[in-house]
Amino acid sequence: MAVSRSFLMVLSLLSLAPLCFSHKGNGGYLYPHFYDHSCSRAQEIVKSIVAKAVAREARMAASLLRLHFHDCFVKGCDASLLLDNRGSIITEKLSNPNRNSARGFEVIDEIKSALEEECPHTVSCADILALAARDSTVLAGGPSWEVPLGRRDSKGASLSDSNNNIPAPNNTFQTIFTKFKLQGLDIADLVALSGSHTIGNARCTSFRQRLYNQSGDGQPDYSLDQSYAAQLRTRCPRSGGDQNLFFLDFVSPTKFDNNYFKNILASKGLLNSDQVLLTKNKASMELVKKYAKNKKLFFEQFAMSMIKMGNISPLMGLRGEIRKNCRRININTN
Repeated sequence: MAVSRSFLMVLSLLSLAPLCFSHKGNGGYLYPHFYDHSCSRAQEIVKSIVAKAVAREARMAASLLRLHFHDCFVKGCDASLLLDNRGSIITEKLSNPNRNSARGFEVIDEIKSALEEECPHTVSCADILALAARDSTVLAGGPSWEVPLGRRDSKGASLSDSNNNIPAPNNTFQTIFTKFKLQGLDIADLVALSGSHTIGNARCTSFRQRLYNQSGDGQPDYSLDQSYAAQLRTRCPRSGGDQNLFFLDFVSPTKFDNNYFKNILASKGLLNSDQVLLTKNKASMELVKKYAKNKKLFFEQFAMSMIKMGNISPLMGLRGEIRKNCRRININTN
């Protein structure tokens, strides 16, 4: 069957289109230009404040990226993570994945305050998290993408979902993959999003078992390079030093690149959840090898997976609210 010239032209134009997706949910669509008329400087304001925060402390890029991830895995990308204890709300900040490690909340507060001044009651905290994650990635040298916008903020939090839904450093591969699948994410998303560990830090308590008692038999994890393990043991003893920080990617810890995958191939993935991408599943092993060899391929998939993750169960239309203060709901009826 002959293919029309106009059809080929459309395909060609589509292939040149910038990376962005709209997402339909209850009450409408998420789309990148959502604030063009209601708050035209929104993205500029977020970017400026994130840039200042990362200039003050390079680690903040990873912290802000992680906030978006930990928000989206609990009842969708609705800024529930940002709520403090108040009335009947028990904060997700107290969950095992967040306690003593989630950070960057004051940067989100600063962004929200500036946006409320510029265009009151317009930009949601959930959208701030999504934009800050993208801007942090770019500032660290990673890929960019157009962020679909139009999320609204939840009026509640779930400590139990935060404890149960967010993948843990010592989870098995199958448990981690199941947690991703429950959010509508696939194996390519799992491996690419794990690549965010190319920046940031982990605490000793997050990987101690690999150094001393991986399988409950008092033996270390032999899938970890033993000279690297010896190095880690100097600052991560059997007991004490829980909060001591270690680079997730010791080669280029503040640069968003593909060294994370190269480290895994060298048996130097810091967390158990990193190393199992190579050792426990053939499909993920192949992706680790591909991303280690081809940074461009990793960047492209990471951008697509971040958009996909940002589309997890957003509140839109009349659902939820636009919080004035990201730490509490607008009207406390408790």
